[in-house]
Amino acid sequence: MSDVKLFKIEHDQVRELPGEALQVERSLQLLFEANLESLLGIRFLASEHNTGSVHGGRIDTLGLDEDDCPVIIEFKRAVNENVINQGLFYLDWLLDHRKEFQWLVMEKLGPEIAKDVDWSAPRLICIAGDFTRYDQHAVKQIARNIELIRYRRFDTGLLMLELVHAPKQGRSSGPASVAPPTTPAVAIANEATEDPYISSRIDYKLARADPDLRDLFEAVRQYLIGLGDDVQVKELKFYIAFKRLKNFTCAEIYPQARVVTLYLRLDPASVEIEEGFSRDVAKIGHFGTGNLELSLKNMDDFAKAQPLLRRAYEGS
Repeated sequence: MSDVKLFKIEHDQVRELPGEALQVERSLQLLFEANLESLLGIRFLASEHNTGSVHGGRIDTLGLDEDDCPVIIEFKRAVNENVINQGLFYLDWLLDHRKEFQWLVMEKLGPEIAKDVDWSAPRLICIAGDFTRYDQHAVKQIARNIELIRYRRFDTGLLMLELVHAPKQGRSSGPASVAPPTTPAVAIANEATEDPYISSRIDYKLARADPDLRDLFEAVRQYLIGLGDDVQVKELKFYIAFKRLKNFTCAEIYPQARVVTLYLRLDPASVEIEEGFSRDVAKIGHFGTGNLELSLKNMDDFAKAQPLLRRAYEGS
């Protein structure tokens, strides 16, 4: 059982709020689906998606995350339900039915988003009132992008989410990293066949960077990972995302400009903008998520950025 407890402070006295984690009902699934972006940073696509007569199943929830990666969400409705194996079965189905998924994205979110679906790190999220120790052990043995989220409901109208397990490294290996097929209706980018570095563009840029810039990037990476045990690293085509339940920082490196660029999930209005160091990019297109841009050219810039990085982490 979860050891997380919630208390209310009243006149210097504390009172524990009793939490419930009953089996997941359809109403709770609908609550999640109606608020996926607020809760998990995921855009809702479909509920109870039929996988067809051959597979004979229904995926609880399909979505697209803030990095344009496909997401399967499965809700564990009973303690003895093997939701992880079931989710892995659906994850394999998804990788075999990419065209169908992209059609769904095109219908729900439009063709521009559909052509940018990133298959490098598809995710499986399992949500339950609790997980057994066998569940938590099993996901550590499986080299797939699986997250376990425990929830608690409180009679005061509060909903608590606890990230029980998440892979530290989010880049996929194996079938998930194969480039998606093209379709006549959705103009899928063909860069993967033209650029040998498309699946590891950050590594390619790092290889071209001078030693000082590589050291700066590595210092930033280690600092972000060290902010907490719940930090996940998700390597994508154009940037690396550092996340908890949602991204809190996205990092890019530009060898020619000799700069490490970070995008933080912070309100630019809450920060004193400094020319050449910080910028409000809420209305400026860019890769990654976050409305505050930081440009780091040396270790002094990195030291100045650290309080902002911690704020972004704590607020995510």
